[in-house]
Amino acid sequence: MFVPTKAFLTKGVGRHKEKLTSFEMALRDAHLATFNLVRVSSIFPPQCELVDREEGMSMLRPGQVLFTVVAESSTNEPSRLVAASIGLAMPADPTHHGYISEHHSYGQNELVAGEYAEDLAASMLGTVLGVPFDPEKAWDERREQWLLSGEIVRTLNVTSTAECGEDGRWTTVVAAVAFCG
Repeated sequence: MFVPTKAFLTKGVGRHKEKLTSFEMALRDAHLATFNLVRVSSIFPPQCELVDREEGMSMLRPGQVLFTVVAESSTNEPSRLVAASIGLAMPADPTHHGYISEHHSYGQNELVAGEYAEDLAASMLGTVLGVPFDPEKAWDERREQWLLSGEIVRTLNVTSTAECGEDGRWTTVVAAVAFCG
């Protein structure tokens, strides 16, 4: 049984006349292109430590299988804004799992997309922990309520946005959590 003990966040942007190559370029920008990525779902493991990308990358070798949660978005429509965001919510109790959300959108800037992904992850964790919240309240109000409850210790996001150029070349954005240890 493999339960990750370390993870890092990363993001990237790629542009190319071919959609697949723009995705490859985004993975290169995120420093993930040299690995065999296996997409996994939305659980941040108990006792897992979030490290910076440089530390996480030092634990990896090209060609290895790397478990990731990946958000991606692409467009070739000139002037269209794309966003890919990962939200992360970590519980106060390190023996309990956290949640990761993936958000892919058009027309949202980095702040809006990031807060949306963060809210998604916190909402999933909050419902599992039984933290009461009003989904109609603004994200800032809910964040404050969750932090005051003492059940959710930290929320964050990593978000990549880009606008497609006038040349219509494919523009791809990725954001990811990579489990490296």
